[in-house]
Amino acid sequence: MATRIPQQPKPKAWLSEKWTQKKIADYKPFNFVDGEGIRCSVYVSGCLFNCPGCYNKIAQDFSYGVEYTQQLEDQIITDLGQSYVQGLTLLGGEPFLNTPVLLQLCERVRKEFGQTKDIWSWTGYEWENLQQESEDKLALLSYIDVLVDGPFILAKKDLTKAFRGSYNQRIIDVAKTKESDEIVLYIDD
Repeated sequence: MATRIPQQPKPKAWLSEKWTQKKIADYKPFNFVDGEGIRCSVYVSGCLFNCPGCYNKIAQDFSYGVEYTQQLEDQIITDLGQSYVQGLTLLGGEPFLNTPVLLQLCERVRKEFGQTKDIWSWTGYEWENLQQESEDKLALLSYIDVLVDGPFILAKKDLTKAFRGSYNQRIIDVAKTKESDEIVLYIDD
């Protein structure tokens, strides 16, 4: 039986405003598995990639979880304000299909903390595809420091790789990649 590999959508085929229900599957403050250092992780609800073997299958449902509220945002900002917290992590579901929530949060993080807190994100989109996407997705990408791109592919599963589940995924230094106009890896193992 052939392994189904999630396909990249055609540019602008999956518009966030069509799919998002502004729901959060989970919020985990003060964890150390979703990027470097101690992090506050926001798991958004909804994903269209439907990767076989997804570790967070329940978060693929756009209606799963709780509504994103100002109270939750304020708690995230308070938690990020702790001196030992390195940054914010955006996961899912698919962050780039939840831009109305995450743009608001990332704008506030940059307003309150500048560049003193980093922002990591995981996405099923590949970097090259994101470059052709809608303005809201590009705006979200502009706030991100480290991007783990590409779908999880069960046939390429490799749990020895840092911060990713399959060896097709890349950990990209977003600023250096934009400067050099070619992919610059943040971690290359």
